[in-house]
Amino acid sequence: MSDTLLSVQSVETYYGNIRALAGVNIDVKKGEIVSLIGANGAGKSTLMMTICGSPQARAGTVTFDGEDITRLPTHLIARRRIAQSPEGRRIFPRMTVYENLQMGASLDNLKYFNEDVEKIYTLFPRLKERQAQRGGTLSGGEQQMLSIGRALMARPKLLLLDEPSLGLAPLIVTQIFDAIKALNQEQGLTVFLVEQNAFAALKRSNRAYVMVNGQVTMSGSGKELLANPEVRAAYLEGGRH
Repeated sequence: MSDTLLSVQSVETYYGNIRALAGVNIDVKKGEIVSLIGANGAGKSTLMMTICGSPQARAGTVTFDGEDITRLPTHLIARRRIAQSPEGRRIFPRMTVYENLQMGASLDNLKYFNEDVEKIYTLFPRLKERQAQRGGTLSGGEQQMLSIGRALMARPKLLLLDEPSLGLAPLIVTQIFDAIKALNQEQGLTVFLVEQNAFAALKRSNRAYVMVNGQVTMSGSGKELLANPEVRAAYLEGGRH
């Protein structure tokens, strides 16, 4: 049996007549943290949304845990235990922290609800302090923690994270990435991460891909790409966290 959990093969995605992804190939093995880095507008978030079925790939295949999910609607893909923390967080601002976590819980796993909430509070103690507070009144970092926590409530086999460090202070970025690493190491959670903060992502990734103009142009281990002169020149001249 293959240890590949997610396989994206020759995927092309369009917005109208504009091709956003041009034959993308990416694999994520069980238990890995895999990063996709690239400049803004490279197509990273489009790939993340294509995996979730909105938009659907016009060509190529997306396979999850041995099943072709390319043509499945988004809600059925989510039921395969793929959970996403989307770009921009998109929490429910009028709901409390606790209610946001309730919204993330899978109907199939409600018997674990209290246990899962406590796990989120252990991972992000700030959320426990804020559990009765409305999501919209949280800081950016707290909202990101809540977005990840809400995704984890679905007990995912694969966690998709889209720009988790966007707009956050360096200290909060470190906390977020350390939490992701802990989930991977302690619970074996498989993580596919789209991130502009290349240093923070590559430092904690088993493997990584570089995307330019809707195509994967480079791949390797996190350490290999961190040391690559082209990657350093293009993506690592900014802050390090």
